[in-house]
Amino acid sequence: MGQGRLPARCLLLLLLGGLGGRGTPRGPWEEEQGPVAGGGPWGRARYEAVKKQLGAVGALSKQYWQYLACRVWQEGCKGEEEEEEEESSPGPGWSLPLVGQDYLEILSAWYCSFSKCCKTGDCRILNNVTGLEADLNGQLHGQHLAKEVVIRAVQGFLQILQPQKALVLSFHGWSGTGKNFVARMLASHLYRDGVKSECVRVFISLFHFPHHKYMDSYKAQLKKQISETVQLCKQSLFIFDEAEKLHFSLLDAIKPFMARNDNKGQVDYRRSIFLFLSNLGGNTINEVALDFWRAGRAREEISMEFLEQQLRLELLEPADNGYARSHLLEENLIDFFVPFLPLEYHHVKLCARDAFLARGLPYTEAALDEVARTMVFVPKEEKLFSAQGCKSVPQRINYFLP
Repeated sequence: MGQGRLPARCLLLLLLGGLGGRGTPRGPWEEEQGPVAGGGPWGRARYEAVKKQLGAVGALSKQYWQYLACRVWQEGCKGEEEEEEEESSPGPGWSLPLVGQDYLEILSAWYCSFSKCCKTGDCRILNNVTGLEADLNGQLHGQHLAKEVVIRAVQGFLQILQPQKALVLSFHGWSGTGKNFVARMLASHLYRDGVKSECVRVFISLFHFPHHKYMDSYKAQLKKQISETVQLCKQSLFIFDEAEKLHFSLLDAIKPFMARNDNKGQVDYRRSIFLFLSNLGGNTINEVALDFWRAGRAREEISMEFLEQQLRLELLEPADNGYARSHLLEENLIDFFVPFLPLEYHHVKLCARDAFLARGLPYTEAALDEVARTMVFVPKEEKLFSAQGCKSVPQRINYFLP
């Protein structure tokens, strides 16, 4: 019981310690001795002095609380100019630097000693797999295989103290089926700041690497960014969108970061996670889903083993894409191929419902049907799968608002 109170007592001492320390002005009650009438001028002077000191303690406490909150939660942080102004104007009797940065480190460490976000030893890293699983189950529709593979892969990887290599996941499927959605959800549950975290890097092929003639420069920049990020964060996440459009030399250039290594005298990349998002294999995945539907079988009967074999065969076929020409596949550097199935009419309705709820808007079944009917469905005969998945659903609900 006494031990539990110790940090709180230390915190109070740090905040109030300046009362008797260097730079503290002597209060009027220390200079004026002798009997004083409580209601006379001396009583008034004492009251004002105490009021002044208590106000100063409160102001200092607020400063430290804001500073600590900024360091631990990244909340309430002020700009550099404001901080400089505050430092240049000393407080009443003492200033923030009097206690010092070392004590703030102690306070941060004390908070992190019991906070869940610091179990990893780095408050930027959350690794909230339970929350990830709950959100995938509640918000990712029609993707039983993706849910299962992502959870098992990530959970298993995080439980290994010293993995042999980085975790490499390759997401495949049509546009709008949830690949980007899952990637960003993964970032938001593994890192406090989600995709904005300094531990997360997102690369979009045609945006970051548009010109083949500059490929040597791109390779050098990409390798540098990966190295710097891993040195900054022991657990880093790298997301490559439109991975099928990556030049094969870029994929081969980052191959060493994903390969097995003993990490002797080098930066440790083995705790990194690489995600590749691609439309490749989408036709194969859709054909399998269509065959199951035509046979009267539920899509949930599609097994990972069967679909992964079909997917690998398509990806290994000679083609003009980076995946086929790089060494990622033949050297088995990709740990899991994650298939995203095409979405059906009722899945689109669920996406529409989520879009209404996300904006705090009421909805009816009729409104959800109206949104779903605006989508294009294929094949031409069956009209079974949404050609765009759920990609434009959040924008389409605007047409049906009162």
